[in-house]
Amino acid sequence: MPAKLCPKIILEGTRLTFKTEIAFALNEHPRIVGPRKYRYHSPLISAEWCAFTDTPWGRGPINFNPDEEALAIETYHTWVRLFELQKYYSWIIDRFHISTRAYQLTYNRRDYSFAWLEQRIQPIGFRLVFLNRSEDSFAAARAERLKVSGNPIQYDDLDLFRREQVLMRRLVKESMLLTLQLDISDNNIPAAAEKIADWLEETGGLYPDY
Repeated sequence: MPAKLCPKIILEGTRLTFKTEIAFALNEHPRIVGPRKYRYHSPLISAEWCAFTDTPWGRGPINFNPDEEALAIETYHTWVRLFELQKYYSWIIDRFHISTRAYQLTYNRRDYSFAWLEQRIQPIGFRLVFLNRSEDSFAAARAERLKVSGNPIQYDDLDLFRREQVLMRRLVKESMLLTLQLDISDNNIPAAAEKIADWLEETGGLYPDY
């Protein structure tokens, strides 16, 4: 019986760093999830899901209003407990607590400590990948995204993303999770997935050691 692959990856970064595309690439990468002869449910989740409102592009655990704080924090507690209960499963997360800290600091001037969250997920193997890009590469990334976006107006202000990236870089440095900082300026998604696979293999992040 081969060893069981169960990597746990949190992808963070501002918009236009192709987190979702890379998440899907990772979830089909044979070095990360093993060879698949058929497709089945993807273990992909996101704090960016706008599940607090009944409208598209609404609010959720990242961009919640102050009166929704308890709901957002309870959502995080629920996810963490699920991870603990199913620690021998692979989890790929497209935006999580770092994105929440960045958004809430920027728009509500509140800093939420997620030390408790990292203290619980670190022992079960979670690792953090911070996707970032050079300032001058955002324009090309926007042009690519506008080909498929259903809400193109959100990409109008590239300076917003550049400022958010600076903030997120600081927040990532404060994290206790083992972290890979990965430049995606070349927009090469397969290469990014390969680099993440290399890093997971080098750091023992593919198989459980708990």
